[in-house]
Amino acid sequence: MLLSLSTWLQTLSPEFGFLRVFQYLTFRAVMAAMTALLVGLVAGPFVIRRLAALKIGQPIREYAMQTHISKGGTPTMGGVLILFSIALSTLLWFDLSNRFVWIVLVVTLGFGAIGWVDDWRKVVRKDPEGMRSREKYFWQSVIGLVAAFYLVFSVSETSNLRVLQLAYNWVASGFTVDLPPQAGLMVPFFKEISYPLGVFGFVVMTYLVIVGSSNAVNLTDGLDGLAIMPVVMVGSALGIFAYVTGNAVFSRYLLVPHIPGAGELLIFCAAMAGAGLAFLWFNTHPAQVFMGDVGALALGGALGTIAVIVRQEIVLAIMGGIFVVEALSVMLQVTYFKYTKRRFGQGRRLFQMAPLHHHFEKKGWKETQVVVRFWIITMLLCLVGLSTLKLR
Repeated sequence: MLLSLSTWLQTLSPEFGFLRVFQYLTFRAVMAAMTALLVGLVAGPFVIRRLAALKIGQPIREYAMQTHISKGGTPTMGGVLILFSIALSTLLWFDLSNRFVWIVLVVTLGFGAIGWVDDWRKVVRKDPEGMRSREKYFWQSVIGLVAAFYLVFSVSETSNLRVLQLAYNWVASGFTVDLPPQAGLMVPFFKEISYPLGVFGFVVMTYLVIVGSSNAVNLTDGLDGLAIMPVVMVGSALGIFAYVTGNAVFSRYLLVPHIPGAGELLIFCAAMAGAGLAFLWFNTHPAQVFMGDVGALALGGALGTIAVIVRQEIVLAIMGGIFVVEALSVMLQVTYFKYTKRRFGQGRRLFQMAPLHHHFEKKGWKETQVVVRFWIITMLLCLVGLSTLKLR
């Protein structure tokens, strides 16, 4: 919005020439981060008070850790603060004509709406199950598949008209159109190695990345500050990938696919980092507010969508290793419990408690120890992911 305004003012008079600074992507990214940070810090106390007044408090399950009993009643659904800060800052500072930022915003707010309904049913309606799993996955699938079918033809094109034309050609050809090399699955640490996926393969992979990332972040959000800081670090690293991918010179030098327009995602990533740090101010132990599903599902969906656009799905799994391990711990725990119950008549557990962060709490780690150590691991994994830009 401000970019369009500055461009218009420059056409009116040369006196507004100093506004050319708004054309620099890095400047707008810094301003987006600062805007989101300030909005979050200023609006945070008001949001927390409103959530408390509405009695939107976190319910604590009977089988939860005993150390978490005191958290009962802490305002939840604080993810609305994150989403508001991200949306406002992004809309102010990004190029409104950029289709990639719009699709990321749609996915983020769409998953946020799903999380809002889930949290509302749990907290306000006192329904312990909230949104039923089948219903939740249905709406997640709808949003994920719509995004996937749009992105499959947009990674090599610069206009929505061309995207629609390619989609029409794909249908008219009997679903046999080949995708360009940059639409393949990029393998990190190797030069110019990508596996062609085809349209259906790309759609399936994109769906799994977006929905899987959303649920993985949601499962990680179980301790004060545990999920938000890894989101900030991984999102910031993806912002660097977006900047490189959208720059023809840098992408050619670093041997990464050039996706015209992807660089503008740096604005969204910067806003997400700023909003996340602002939320961490109130979410650090002992937390004054929890993000709830409205925040966790949305942020995970955003990370997955950005990774698909910049063609770094495998790198996302590396940098977001904490999210991956947390999700796997739940799947393994449930699968092993069901298998042993069917085989031996009594269910057994691989971990003392899942997700994995609760396992370490059961082993005697303090909550702050788990959180900070997971942050350190994420920082190291992000450095490994960023090293793929140069190590080939």
